[in-house]
Amino acid sequence: MEATQPGEAGAPEPYATYKVIRAVARLSVLILMLVLESCTSIPPHADEPAGVGKQAHLTPASDSYRDLLHLPRPKGRITVAVYGIRDQTGQYKPAPDSSFSTAVTQGATSILVKALNDSQWFVPVERENLQDVLTERRVVRAAEPAPAASTTPPNLPALLPASILIEGAIVGYDSNIKTGGAGASYLGIGANAQYRTDQVTISLRAIDIRSGRILHSVSTTKAIYSTQVDLNVYRFVRYQHLLQMEVGYARDEPAQLCVADAIEAAVVNLIVQGVQANTWALDAPSDLDSPVFRRYIEEQRTVMNDYPGAHAKTGGS
Repeated sequence: MEATQPGEAGAPEPYATYKVIRAVARLSVLILMLVLESCTSIPPHADEPAGVGKQAHLTPASDSYRDLLHLPRPKGRITVAVYGIRDQTGQYKPAPDSSFSTAVTQGATSILVKALNDSQWFVPVERENLQDVLTERRVVRAAEPAPAASTTPPNLPALLPASILIEGAIVGYDSNIKTGGAGASYLGIGANAQYRTDQVTISLRAIDIRSGRILHSVSTTKAIYSTQVDLNVYRFVRYQHLLQMEVGYARDEPAQLCVADAIEAAVVNLIVQGVQANTWALDAPSDLDSPVFRRYIEEQRTVMNDYPGAHAKTGGS
């Protein structure tokens, strides 16, 4: 007996909704194609070297960096030295990445120097590659003609000494602080979404070079978000014709930008702490009520109030 095809008279009951199912499948395919097109970026010329399809641009600015630029002006800029911000996390990227690739950037010193300079509160002096500066100064002296016995030596200014030393490190990188997701499937058409949260912690301290006393210390934390969305279709669209499609999209927040955000927030908090303790001063004392200062002072108060021993140390006030 010849098999009955879907859509013909006398077709079995399971095929009664065949046309509806086929319409749903076609709609799903269309949606998947649109998502795939929006999530896929193909270089205009595949045979050219990677990167020619998109021009380089400036690093995006974080909210902490904008706060750094909108700080009130200081009474005088402070000369600071930064020798190195080390990676003390001991964390490496998980497989399948290289076991020699660290989880966080090794360029935290450069990020901190830029944040200090852009704040207009500090004058950073080169200390990380001080030997290069000294070598270049020797080259300048060697290039000048030898002075006569009666003339003065070459006029090369002395190096600028620092009054504050900024030390610190990337002290923590915790993976999978929070994970989760959701998904659903109906008639072979499904979708699911997942997310993961990592966390990086920065610690900075300001040191008086005359006494070695630690003036201020601050620790900041930044969450690193990762998300993934998957869509899939697995069903028969016609008799003995199986449609199987998968499309997905994943987005990882760059760890380097998160480290920069945490460092910039730490610099702002150091400035606010110094102003409150009269370690350094504002050009206009009334700027203490500026929106940026008020927000960070309130954040510090909130953190201290949440600390279990804060009330005991302050006498319950």
